[in-house]
Amino acid sequence: MSSLLTNSSAMVALQTLKGINGSMAETQNRISTGMRVSDASDNAAYWSIATTMKSDNKALSAVQDALGLGAATVDVAFTAMDKAVEVVDDIKAKLTTAKDGTVDKDKVQADIKQLQEQLQTIASSANFSGENWLQQNKSTDNLNKEIVGSFTRTSDGQVEIQNIDVDTSSIVLVDTNADAAANSGILSQQFGLDGDNVDLAHLVAANIQVTGSLAGGDLVVNFFDGPIATGNQYSGLEAEALQAMVADHYKGDTTTTVDAAAIEALFAGDLSAAATDLSAKVDTLAESNILTFDVGGLTDSIGDKAILNSVYASVDATLQTMTEAATDLGSAKARVDMQKQFASDLSDAIDRGIGQLVDADMNEESTRLKALQTQQQLGIQALSIANNASQNILSLFR
Repeated sequence: MSSLLTNSSAMVALQTLKGINGSMAETQNRISTGMRVSDASDNAAYWSIATTMKSDNKALSAVQDALGLGAATVDVAFTAMDKAVEVVDDIKAKLTTAKDGTVDKDKVQADIKQLQEQLQTIASSANFSGENWLQQNKSTDNLNKEIVGSFTRTSDGQVEIQNIDVDTSSIVLVDTNADAAANSGILSQQFGLDGDNVDLAHLVAANIQVTGSLAGGDLVVNFFDGPIATGNQYSGLEAEALQAMVADHYKGDTTTTVDAAAIEALFAGDLSAAATDLSAKVDTLAESNILTFDVGGLTDSIGDKAILNSVYASVDATLQTMTEAATDLGSAKARVDMQKQFASDLSDAIDRGIGQLVDADMNEESTRLKALQTQQQLGIQALSIANNASQNILSLFR
């Protein structure tokens, strides 16, 4: 039926064209924004997941920044520790040189002093953003450092911030604690040379024990603080040095009878002053540390050589402790770097996951746009044909 008032074909064609235009608008929006789901009306479930993950990824980006700060702090401490190890190794080499009897120990000490000042500079300069892990007060400062390591969301939707803990108690080079006795920094703690202080007033015949013989080459002289009994024997550096003095005094002598009286007479003679000087030097060096010790006043005497050997052993022990500290720092550095890389990879993976949910496939959308443009042209043509139907009614009245 042909109707002048109602053009059903035009109405159908118009509705079809409106639908095509709506689809084109949607496709053009996806092409312009690059997103298939740009708001909750496009796909509520995907939009909700994507929005939450975008928020989490932003938090993860902040974690990466914190990890970068932590990595820089660890790297500064590690670099300074590595340099400090080199300097202490140089000090050890200088002490090796000082053992040569022909070398002026005052000149060696002048070189060591420069190295000691360099150690102090390294420790105080290992600072990043107000953090110095190598120079702290071990009695008052918080030695357990925390670096923000990760951001996670649990299965029940709760968020957690996890930290990487770094215990710096074993890597402090300079303890700023003013109490020397309680100072436990690797470089700033007292040598405390292995030894009891030998008081010459105690070295009387009753407190000296001689075993072995010159002829047998197994002469041993022991010094006791009080009666000769187990537990009273001196076993430290000064006793060892005094024993070395005795051995040196009788060197090559296989006939003299050595007994407590002879040793007493020996110490009452020319070795007494040397033993007194030995005690004074040991007392001074025992209260020193890597940063302050001075071997310039030592001579090539038997006793001073014993002291120098003990200082050398203390420096070597310190070097071993620093090596272990550098190893601990290296492990922490590797852990932080590993977590930093993981956080970066995780962020990229989350971005890809979000993209799978909301990003538009531009190849698909461009193909769809071409098809819709063709449909639009055909729809316009169909609407035009439908509109011309009214003109056909006029021909019936000609």
